[in-house]
Amino acid sequence: MASLRLYLLLFVLLQLILLLSHPVKCDDEKDNILQGINTYRANLNLSALTHNDNAECLADEIADQFKNQPCTNTTGANTVPGTEPQFSSYPALLAKCHLNITNTRDGVILPVCVPNLVPSLVLSNFTESQYSRYFNNTQYTGAGIGSEDNWMVAILTTNTSEGSFVTANGASSENGANFVSKFGLTYHLFLLLGFFLVLVN
Repeated sequence: MASLRLYLLLFVLLQLILLLSHPVKCDDEKDNILQGINTYRANLNLSALTHNDNAECLADEIADQFKNQPCTNTTGANTVPGTEPQFSSYPALLAKCHLNITNTRDGVILPVCVPNLVPSLVLSNFTESQYSRYFNNTQYTGAGIGSEDNWMVAILTTNTSEGSFVTANGASSENGANFVSKFGLTYHLFLLLGFFLVLVN
């Protein structure tokens, strides 16, 4: 019986470690970059960019497309407003995020590659390069940031219908992901509670 309790205790500890690890670092990393961009804009007396879940979804998908490309010192892979990224799978990436080209046309996609995604270097790649003209532009009101390996992608959105990144049904593309995430968290908490009650008895 004692060995069973020891195994259950180890299982509970493993579940806690898994529950409290991984997603936080990635989200914090992206939040810090957006905060840095907004500080940069504040110094120029520009309004802060609001977080856009749908743009973030697409930024994550695009960063995933870049992940196997080597880092270079150039940031010339950007997509200017009114053009589509040179991915044959771009329509599929839009579909994954429940977006269409009509509501993304005025947005801009800005990828950078920085080894280990050092925050200060990522921020300078966005604000001290040819990309700065987009971050200095009052036309852009929102942003979504995605990352994968050494790549970080910022997508800037507008408050026009052609750049709002609103989904076809008006719902956030993150709703499904959030439901799955919350379901997973609830499942783990109930599982841990059950094992705790077994250990106590």
